[in-house]
Amino acid sequence: MSVNITFLVITGVLLAAGFYLVLERTLTRVLLGIMLLGNGINLLILTSGGRRGAAPLYNPQLSGDEYSDPLPQALILTAIVITFAVTAFLLAMIYRSWTLTSADEFTDDTEDIKVSQKTAYDEEEDSPVAEDTTEFVDEEGRPVREGEE
Repeated sequence: MSVNITFLVITGVLLAAGFYLVLERTLTRVLLGIMLLGNGINLLILTSGGRRGAAPLYNPQLSGDEYSDPLPQALILTAIVITFAVTAFLLAMIYRSWTLTSADEFTDDTEDIKVSQKTAYDEEEDSPVAEDTTEFVDEEGRPVREGEE
């Protein structure tokens, strides 16, 4: 199986641009990034699906190697539907954000900033544990049963 290097380069460019846009702070760019990521993944699945072949319908004159694999096509159709649903959801979020604040940019939440500036040290959980001084063992470390002393 030979892989078309052009498809792989285009896939890399789509994925890189998609990741860059997803990390932006505006919802419109996040939406465009999700769409680029979806198209890049679809192209990657198509490229990794193998060579072209006959339609995957039974024909007694063809051997099994001459058929194309239907699984990548089914995965791409599923990915298209999922990408469409995520796109519709993000469009609804963008519209809602625009109607409420006249902006589609994420703002820093003050509570998130407070939590991020807290120290991770917790006195109760992270303090050193004192030596075990249980009263249920004798001097030699054997457990003491009820009624024994």
